[in-house]
Amino acid sequence: MTTGLLTVLLVVICLLLFFVLFMSMTAGRLDRLHRRIDVAELALDAQLLRRSGIALELAACGLLDPATSVVLSESAHAARRSSDLSVAERDRVESDLTAALNAALGPDDYAEVLSEQGGPELLAELSAAIKRVELSRRFLNDAVRACTQLRRQRSVRWFHLAGRTPWPVFREMSDHVDLGPR
Repeated sequence: MTTGLLTVLLVVICLLLFFVLFMSMTAGRLDRLHRRIDVAELALDAQLLRRSGIALELAACGLLDPATSVVLSESAHAARRSSDLSVAERDRVESDLTAALNAALGPDDYAEVLSEQGGPELLAELSAAIKRVELSRRFLNDAVRACTQLRRQRSVRWFHLAGRTPWPVFREMSDHVDLGPR
């Protein structure tokens, strides 16, 4: 073998090793992003269940008028039963619960619940749950955005690095509840 052929062979082997290392690192990053999405989805589901549980507690505590309690209770029950629905339907049901919470806790109602015994603790717990839902959804959507960007790269598509993993889905729901005086 000549030194020129040996040099070309060595350069080709180095490039091939670099390419394999790059693909391996990209596949590992993609796998970590998919795991991060799975964890974020579980966290969001837990926070949504917590929020609906507190909404049920608020509806059942007797601090709201009966009609508002019924509407809030029905929305919270629908949210708790929505685990078998598609993502879009779940987001709609959770948005309905958000709308029911906004309607139930207008400025006057909020002040009335705040003045009752046990009201401040319940509202503080609800406020914390609402913030956790907002943060969990934001973390999930950030992970979905990063994963989607990576999966759109040519190298990931051409070499099927994502395998048969379904595309991640953004969670688009109304999750902001205005608590307190506006």
